[in-house]
Amino acid sequence: MFFGWLKQYMPRSLYARAVLILLLPVVVLQIVVTILFLTRHFEDVTRQMAATVSRELRLVLNVANQARDRAAIPARVSAQVGQLDMAAAAVDQAEVPVADMRDWYDFSGRVIVARLPAEVPAVMVTDLTEDRRVHVYAASDHGPVRLSFDRRRISASNPHQLFVNMLFFGGIVTVIAILYLRNQLRPIKRLSHAAEAFGRGRHEPYTPAGALEVRSAGNAFLDMRARIERQIEQRTLMLSGVSHDLRTPLTRMRLSLSMLDDAERELLEQDVDDMQQMLDAFLNFVKGAGEGEPVPVDPHLLVSEAVEDAKRAGRDVSVAQAEGDGTGEVKLNALTMRRALDNLISNAVRYGARAEVSVMLSDKALRIRVEDDGPGIPADRREEATRPFTRLDPARNQDQGGGVGLGLAIATDIARAHGGVLRLGSSQRMGGLQADIVIAR
Repeated sequence: MFFGWLKQYMPRSLYARAVLILLLPVVVLQIVVTILFLTRHFEDVTRQMAATVSRELRLVLNVANQARDRAAIPARVSAQVGQLDMAAAAVDQAEVPVADMRDWYDFSGRVIVARLPAEVPAVMVTDLTEDRRVHVYAASDHGPVRLSFDRRRISASNPHQLFVNMLFFGGIVTVIAILYLRNQLRPIKRLSHAAEAFGRGRHEPYTPAGALEVRSAGNAFLDMRARIERQIEQRTLMLSGVSHDLRTPLTRMRLSLSMLDDAERELLEQDVDDMQQMLDAFLNFVKGAGEGEPVPVDPHLLVSEAVEDAKRAGRDVSVAQAEGDGTGEVKLNALTMRRALDNLISNAVRYGARAEVSVMLSDKALRIRVEDDGPGIPADRREEATRPFTRLDPARNQDQGGGVGLGLAIATDIARAHGGVLRLGSSQRMGGLQADIVIAR
């Protein structure tokens, strides 16, 4: 449970996590060294200096006890032990603090207030709050006296140098390590960008570099990319050849059918047209998103042209009002995106009477939505509908001609090639299927 809570506040990027891994041990090490140094070195030094000052305090108190009265204490101390540079003055009991006083960050002061009463039993209270001065209140034969001396005589005067040196050299080492780490992470980021571009259908030049493990991952990526491209090319060539070879006998069949009677010719010509549509669908599926390169495209213009072409083909489709506050162009493969849009529109008007296309463009994403008034697809079968050669006949009517089950599969493949996704849902406005192509900008 604790680690789950802590994970929410951990950085997400590899660079930030690496910096954290680097800085955390350095900071912990400096804290440990500081605590050990303060407790061992400064406390020991302060304890030794306090022992020396304690002997001087006992001497000054003996001199003060020999004074004839309270008023004579300062003069007698100055005359006999003035070389100790310790001021003495008689005070009233009301002027004596009720407890030892020191600042919370005064580490050596903790040793002072403990050692002085142990070394000099006459010491009642020690005041360390005044800058660079120590005031010791002690009992004498003439009542309470205040003994004042320089703070540097009882504790180390340069503890801050430890912190300055640690921060300075720690900062230098951290900067050097971050620069080196950044140089080591650069090949990983280049590999990530090349893989992301390949997932979006772009071929970016990439050369493995960096550490041995990163080079190994880069070489594995290049091998994988080469195999995928080779398989796509072989699949395209194979089915393109099959499609091309079948067009010739289909053409001969059309010529032969033209010599038959009208009643027989219509049925057979319909079969030939269905075969031609199947071949075109196979070829479009094989091509997928492999044609052309992504270029800046105005999505509103792309959708408007696709809808106009569908209208000229006799389809009842319209463009809905644009949504979102985003502006400008989106980097798309215009040819393949147009193919995906045509497939979605064809499916919408095949299984419904009317279709509507809308565009939502924001600063972060592009969404192209196609809705129809048909029967839709049940929620538990939508994932199945995006698979190749899947036909959901019980769910969608086939009154206006059937297909081979590749329309949604082609749109899904093209959306993925752009780094996006095809989402199927229910249209709230039209009651049929709602198909969204969502692509991050």
